[in-house]
Amino acid sequence: MLNFEYKGISHGKYVEGQIEALNNSEAAHKLKEKKVIITKLTQAKKQKPVVKKEKTSLTFGTGVKAKDILVFCKQFSTMLRAGLPVLNTLEMLENQTTAKGMKKIIGTIKKDLESGNALSKCFEKHSKVFDTVVVNLIKAGEASGKLDIFLNRIVTNLEKKEKIKSQIKSAFFYPGVLLTVAVGVTVFMLMNVVPTFVEMYEGMGMGDDLPTPTAVIMAMSEFLRSSGGLILFISIIASIIIFKILVSKSYGIRKAWHATILKLPIFGNLMQKSILAKVSIVLGNLNQAGVDLIESIDIAKSTTTNTIVVEALENIKKGVFSGETLTDLFTKEKVFPSTFSQLISVGEQTGSLDDMFGSVATYYEEEFDVAVANLSSLIEPIMIVFMGITIGGLMLAMYAPIFNVGAVIN
Repeated sequence: MLNFEYKGISHGKYVEGQIEALNNSEAAHKLKEKKVIITKLTQAKKQKPVVKKEKTSLTFGTGVKAKDILVFCKQFSTMLRAGLPVLNTLEMLENQTTAKGMKKIIGTIKKDLESGNALSKCFEKHSKVFDTVVVNLIKAGEASGKLDIFLNRIVTNLEKKEKIKSQIKSAFFYPGVLLTVAVGVTVFMLMNVVPTFVEMYEGMGMGDDLPTPTAVIMAMSEFLRSSGGLILFISIIASIIIFKILVSKSYGIRKAWHATILKLPIFGNLMQKSILAKVSIVLGNLNQAGVDLIESIDIAKSTTTNTIVVEALENIKKGVFSGETLTDLFTKEKVFPSTFSQLISVGEQTGSLDDMFGSVATYYEEEFDVAVANLSSLIEPIMIVFMGITIGGLMLAMYAPIFNVGAVIN
């Protein structure tokens, strides 16, 4: 038996001490049975190795799609639940998989496993494909002997993340398309239709006696057709590039921009709920896997690139070190709503923080679904009205002189 030193939270109070266990996983299991929320767990007189923070992105430079990873995990979980040995399962999946990148990775995992490595270590070698959450859940499955159950949790985790990602894309896609169409049609009319009206009015001798809206539209058309249009286009592109560089290089500008995103009408609320859902999902899964709270928060930071949220989680992690309760720490950070803190408080008092994080994740997933549905129903009429005003206003401005001529003749 080995001695393990631990620090944690039990029934809302900060506790620390030692516990005997065969390994780290058994120590974590024993503490969870005692309703202790682990903040730190190390073998006595031996420093716990620091786990490097990995990005949770699934497809950067790997040639493997998120869909391929999800299908692999689903099949792996199903075959293990059916009672197939791990090596046989991997061999079957390698033969069945058509995606070249995924096929190569499965083959490598199988060879490493045959060499005597732990399954979690085999997955850890492919950190650009399988993130830290996946590796930790597999490690917990190995330690508990319930690998199929934890693989099923991985599948659920990946499905939820992909669902959130696809909903965000769909929420922004429709207004993006309508805005692009409106701008495209407006530019086309200014470049090709308005000049015809200009020639017509000049031929009628009305060039100097046009209504103000018509004169403004004609001036815009002339500007776009001249070198001014090219200069404007280049200026817009250059401004976007410079802004992106400033955001990536300057922490202050990046923080201000990310704060602005969260405060945007409608879209800001949508982004905040999606981030809270992803953070809760990761924290819940890692707590269930027996990962200590400090490490769980550190991994949760990698679920988002928003500086405000990352900074808030870092502050919470530092606060846990000083012995403050999670409820107080989450309450201090404005990016986490009061509902979030209240649910965490219940989990902290009962010692079932992993279940409560799951409840928080479910709550914000549902809130996110409602926000996406409301956005779709709200954006459609707004964009239609916008297109009608833009294109209709343009046509009315161009036909106004003809209406005036008709009125004078009458």
